[in-house]
Amino acid sequence: MKKHFNWALLAILALAQFMVVLDTSIVNVALPAIEKALHFSTANLQWVITAYTLCFGGFLLLGGRAADLYGRRRMFILGIAGFTLASLAVGLSQSSGMAIVFRGIQGLFAAFMSPAALSIVLTSFTGGKERNTALGVWAAVAAGGAAAGVLFGGLLTQYFGWRWDFFVNIPVGIFVVFMALKLVPPHAKEVEHNDLDLPGAVLVTSGLMTLVYTLVKAPQWGWLHASTIEMFALSAALLAGFLINESRVKHPLMPLSIFRIRNVSAANLAQLPITAGMFSMFFFLSLYIQMILGYSPVISGLCYLPITIIIGITAPNAAKLIGKIGFKPLMIVAPLLMAAGLTYLSRIPVDGTYWVDVFPGLALMAVGMGLSFVSITVAATSGVPGNESGLASGLLNTSQQIGGALGLAILSGVAASRTQTVLAGSAVHNQAAQVNATVQGYHSAFHIGIAFALTASLVAAILVRNQRHHDAAPTAAH
Repeated sequence: MKKHFNWALLAILALAQFMVVLDTSIVNVALPAIEKALHFSTANLQWVITAYTLCFGGFLLLGGRAADLYGRRRMFILGIAGFTLASLAVGLSQSSGMAIVFRGIQGLFAAFMSPAALSIVLTSFTGGKERNTALGVWAAVAAGGAAAGVLFGGLLTQYFGWRWDFFVNIPVGIFVVFMALKLVPPHAKEVEHNDLDLPGAVLVTSGLMTLVYTLVKAPQWGWLHASTIEMFALSAALLAGFLINESRVKHPLMPLSIFRIRNVSAANLAQLPITAGMFSMFFFLSLYIQMILGYSPVISGLCYLPITIIIGITAPNAAKLIGKIGFKPLMIVAPLLMAAGLTYLSRIPVDGTYWVDVFPGLALMAVGMGLSFVSITVAATSGVPGNESGLASGLLNTSQQIGGALGLAILSGVAASRTQTVLAGSAVHNQAAQVNATVQGYHSAFHIGIAFALTASLVAAILVRNQRHHDAAPTAAH
């Protein structure tokens, strides 16, 4: 009976996580419609995505620790309820400023919900094989949600309007809250105190936000401009202050001892470049398919359906493979498959077609994503005691969201810079020249994505210590 109960619980938690991941990518297909409806400038359009990922990533450590301190169930339900209301507000936005602010609030509540949900998974599935299967489902949702977001975004944008990309969260959110009240077991807290490290929370959140903001603005200001250097220095000072605070405070937001667990450190380090390349790939390909190939939003969304299917097949099999060979081989091979996919996509032509120029690269990316997310999730949560499960969950999600935000900032800057360079050197400045320059900008962005993927593989090869399912199960407290 308990096993059936746990799987019902996993379904609700995975659905909540699916909403959160979905909202990272669902707006990609809707970007042209949002730009037109809310009068966004081209430079500010990426903030529809960046505001969400920035607040999500910036507050995840706070959200993860709050789950340990005040109860996973309470933080999970609070996060879902707030996320649902913020989704309504984004859908009702009447200006670009409103949309950006409420997207940020969406990310804030997601930061409290997501680590609480993963922490509940970690403490509900304690056996090695059962846990790997549960984490395989979880990782498939994390990887597949991004692809599914583009698919649903296309359908909703074309047939109902871009606002429904956000309104769709409302019935789902209400259902998840209702079921969570029934299924999620009561949980007071994991630790004896309830002292939240607010100075640490302020320092790490402001430091991460300052870093991403500077990366977004650097191409516009100039990488060696005084403002860029000053903002990078401010970010470094804030993050250094956070580390000093964590080493001295009695009850730190992020006990640095967690990094003594080698695979926790290595998996989070590998996660950063993986998501930096992945989320940016969806951003640029969505623009390419619609703006260059001229596909409608719904056809653009359908282009990602095979990817969701491939990830859905790959991720569960990755969980089985981990039981046989461990997670390290997958963490090495998966980014190489992603690099191969990005290499194929880095040659997309102005007059390309989906099946010849896009699909093969996307398929390779999908296999790599399915293998990568499962193996990284298992590695990043193995050996973590129950009283730090929320922290480990928040840390993994932080790496994912900050990686995505940093990747989008860096690759957007690279693409824009390359586009401007090509235009400046062009003898003509007509529409065809603009399109050619834009596509060459995408090429440069994909080249950086390849470097990110290769870096992740190298990190796994050097730093990860291999384990199979029977010795990868962490100590978990209920």
